[in-house]
Amino acid sequence: MPELPAGTVRPVVRAPDPVLSTQGRDIDPTGAGTIELVAGLLATQVVSPGCVGLAAQQIGVAARVFSVDVSGHAKTRTCHGAFVLCNAEVVSATRKERGREGCMSVPDFTGDLARARRLVVRGQLPLTGEWVEITTDGFEAVALQHEIDHTDGLLFLDRVSGPHGIHPRRFYL
Repeated sequence: MPELPAGTVRPVVRAPDPVLSTQGRDIDPTGAGTIELVAGLLATQVVSPGCVGLAAQQIGVAARVFSVDVSGHAKTRTCHGAFVLCNAEVVSATRKERGREGCMSVPDFTGDLARARRLVVRGQLPLTGEWVEITTDGFEAVALQHEIDHTDGLLFLDRVSGPHGIHPRRFYL
């Protein structure tokens, strides 16, 4: 399989930037622009402490592509390693549970919201365009839903059920 070129680290967009509420367009996973975008996503995610996922909107591009890597996170049970999906959609989602989420684009707050804990997602791989299905659970399932929401122009704040579910972020030293 061909390798992605080295990407350029890009600044992470913060709310209320309008690109974060813009639904992404479907993209050609084999196109040169997509490959450059994917390389930028991965480069930015790698240098961002605690980052388990990053969507194109978060680096200023309204496209349906994101990266996920929950490797080594304390809450991880199932882990597919680092991967990128283009034009992803949820095939099935079950076992909703409430949990706390944060986001690099909303650095000062976290929120309580319900997400499926079992998930099947279908999307295309960059470079080849091959369609794949990922079946996962737990923390990785939540991360995938969070990133798919970004590609649909939604932040986790859009899914919180009222102001009582939003909390100032706590930073631990």
